[in-house]
Amino acid sequence: MDRASSQTENGVTVGVIDIGTNTVLLLIAQQEAAGQLETIIDLQRTPRLGKDVDARRVLDRDAIHRVLGVLSEYRQLLDEHRVERAVVAATSAVRDAANREAFCDVVLKTTGFEAEILAGEEEARWTFQGAISGLTSGQNATVVDIGGGSTEITDGTPGGINHAISLDIGAVRLTERFLRHSPPREDEVGEMESWLHEQLAALPSRSPDTQLIGVAGTATSLAVLDLGLPAFDRNAVAGHILSSTRIQALYRELRTRSAQEIRGMSQVMEGREDIVTAGTAILLGIMERLGIGALTVSERGIRYGLALRELKGIK
Repeated sequence: MDRASSQTENGVTVGVIDIGTNTVLLLIAQQEAAGQLETIIDLQRTPRLGKDVDARRVLDRDAIHRVLGVLSEYRQLLDEHRVERAVVAATSAVRDAANREAFCDVVLKTTGFEAEILAGEEEARWTFQGAISGLTSGQNATVVDIGGGSTEITDGTPGGINHAISLDIGAVRLTERFLRHSPPREDEVGEMESWLHEQLAALPSRSPDTQLIGVAGTATSLAVLDLGLPAFDRNAVAGHILSSTRIQALYRELRTRSAQEIRGMSQVMEGREDIVTAGTAILLGIMERLGIGALTVSERGIRYGLALRELKGIK
């Protein structure tokens, strides 16, 4: 792994790139005197590296080129901010692909980034650390990270993780398997929901006093829609609480709209308009199974956890 840190006048600056199934994210953050992370840059691009990986188990050549373009953009930003090296982590789509080693080789050759392929359990762990880093509560927490290819569910407290699980259930994966029309047909939605119910049946319920925290695109997109925001607003989204009743109402609306109509609901939906319905179904299925009726949205996730790993040496 290519570890990231450079010394600036104000403290240590760290850069993290998260290569996901749908998005590629960049975080440049600085450690404040109190040990907290101050966000300098937090960007998202949606090259959808994981397109058709569920069916073909191979990363598409065009998708790889799209990702390389994003990484080149991020390389320039890291250089401008004097972050000489970066932590680059790849998750579900890359670890599922037969050509993952070839992908990492071309990334290294083209951009100089050495990509670290995270196992599902590692992804869950660092997502948990990132999610709770922005919260002041010390209570038990369950963090749900719905990605394009997988979903991680992690229980713990600021003092440590009790249990982490990674499921091959993601918004891109389910959309490609089940939702073949836009808007989806009722039989497609029913088939998806039945499959989800079977996949989530083994999840144990949680104590009602556990705080459920949602990170990543599905949770933040639903917060944006609930707040009626035309674009992403970090301060408004962070800590926003969504009831299961409100999420159900948004789901009923999303499943009756075409991708184009969903895209018009907010700028945040660009690159997510065709998969947010499946992501919302996953979230509702998890909340029902866990027996928790409200979700606290966190704008942080795995990139913040990996930044803390570099800055604080968390194992």
